[in-house]
Amino acid sequence: MTMALMTRSGVRLHYVKEGAGDPAFVFVHGWCCDHTYFDPQFERFRSAHTVVSLDLRGCGQSDAPDDGYDIPTLADDVAALCRELGLARPVVVGHSLGGMIAIELAARHPSLPKAIVAVDPGPIDMLPATRNLFEAFIHDLQGPDGTSVRQAYVEAMFLPTDDAAVKKRIVATMCSAPLPIALAVLRGVLDWNGVGAIKLCHVPLLVLLSGTGGSNDPPRLRALKGAVEIGVTVGAGHFIQLEVPDQVNAMIEAFLKRTLA
Repeated sequence: MTMALMTRSGVRLHYVKEGAGDPAFVFVHGWCCDHTYFDPQFERFRSAHTVVSLDLRGCGQSDAPDDGYDIPTLADDVAALCRELGLARPVVVGHSLGGMIAIELAARHPSLPKAIVAVDPGPIDMLPATRNLFEAFIHDLQGPDGTSVRQAYVEAMFLPTDDAAVKKRIVATMCSAPLPIALAVLRGVLDWNGVGAIKLCHVPLLVLLSGTGGSNDPPRLRALKGAVEIGVTVGAGHFIQLEVPDQVNAMIEAFLKRTLA
């Protein structure tokens, strides 16, 4: 396994790379996470594909500059990494915030990805009620109890039946990310034009949902992009790629077999 850094505009981005074969896979983690949050998929696809997983700026072993936490800049970071590594038409797989970044990448760099998989992405077409929740969350994170507010928010992403060890690890990692960066990313989420991005996503798109409600309604997604494929997992909370990896891996494989054959 290669563990390395690439630099974009003075910001060092850490990534891991392994395997060989096309199409390559690029895995993009979610809010306050790191490259290990796609370990089951990295392991599954490395036997026949080049697989790359990165730490977004401000996370993991990447640099944490003062700015650049809006979704377009994060998408440009991913595009720069793909070009640095010479990845021709990779499949970009993103979880949560990473799903939003993947869709934005397809809109901003239409010739780069071969397909997009958004794993339980954040709100693509944000309703007013969801916006109000995000604004209230940001307000509370800035208060004296911001640390406990974030922990409660992260813990609410799980089902009662979720694996306790997985939950403990996720909560610890997400709550260790610097709070100012967490806030900056959330503000970027509020500013994102997800409707415009998904309409400009002209490559095959699979959206995997957790089945727990979430903020993306399938009929509304199909109204924005009729060709979108939607899969729903069972028995897991928000971190479906870690909690039910067999379901997620099987749906990714079936999607690519249908669309890229």
